[in-house]
Amino acid sequence: MSAPAEGNQAYGKKPFKRSTSHFADRITADGRDGWPVEAGRYRLVVSRACPWASRALVARRLLGLESALPLAVVDPIQDDRSWRFTLAPDGRDPVLGIRFLAEAYDARETGYPGGVSVPAIVDVPSGKLVTNDYQRITLDLATEWTALHRPGAPDLYPEPLRAETDEVMEGVFRDLNNGVYRAGFATGQRDYEDAYRAVFHRFDLLSERLADRRYLVGDTLTEADIRLFTTLVRFDAVYHGHFKCNRDKLTENPVLWAYARDLYQTPGFGDTVDFDHIKRHYYQVHTGINPTGVVPLGPDPAGWLTAHHRERLGGRPFGDGTPPGPVEPDERIPPAGRP
Repeated sequence: MSAPAEGNQAYGKKPFKRSTSHFADRITADGRDGWPVEAGRYRLVVSRACPWASRALVARRLLGLESALPLAVVDPIQDDRSWRFTLAPDGRDPVLGIRFLAEAYDARETGYPGGVSVPAIVDVPSGKLVTNDYQRITLDLATEWTALHRPGAPDLYPEPLRAETDEVMEGVFRDLNNGVYRAGFATGQRDYEDAYRAVFHRFDLLSERLADRRYLVGDTLTEADIRLFTTLVRFDAVYHGHFKCNRDKLTENPVLWAYARDLYQTPGFGDTVDFDHIKRHYYQVHTGINPTGVVPLGPDPAGWLTAHHRERLGGRPFGDGTPPGPVEPDERIPPAGRP
């Protein structure tokens, strides 16, 4: 998620187009792009508000990469210089020593004109951004970082299922992950209606797919479930009202609401969700579509912990592996952001 170069008031006032990831180097086991997998060398920078960054949070936790890939969390409230480290005691990331993520972008490419987005992985020794390729980062965590995975880590991108997984993820991305933004930032009625219809067409297709299967692909958790979850968990809190995706609430869709609760209650998913950061970011940063900056008090998040009964469909969340252990103390979500 990035801020436009001309500032946050541009949201909703210009046609929406998702920018491609400008820095697409990969961190790989063989280091072919010059960035080898190495424990402790890199820093993952995220906003807990951002669905794209939240994918990386979920994958990192499921795979047990917390110590190998340390975390930096930015303030959910951007200014026009985008993501900032104002949650740190002195307003600087304690490892990178910078106040704004843009400084790592500038260290990589002076005068880079694009938006500053998360997730981002920064090389600690040089202070340079390595990648902001949100589509590729989690896949590489699953396939290139295997030597550093925890014992019992699930296979989130199993090779025999990759073609099907890619197909499912492409539709989810086009119509839902990105579709809610196309609806929310639309500047004309037709663009809004086209995006709105795509969002709920995908809702209907996913409801059919998940009616008799616990997970999107195969009988275990995969990258596809992570990508769908990070949109669903924000749906009623943000996308239904703020982005005008209001045919149905998630809680009014029996299949998707049960599926989302199942994931939320699975270690690695709900324990990475911060509803406080999510709501404050969308409602206070997108001043082009919410000029008052008023943040709604609801919805009540307690429903996320109610019984879902999806275990009746079978499935093995972690395959032959095990769930991740307790959340590290310094990464626990403050009580205000949790049910």
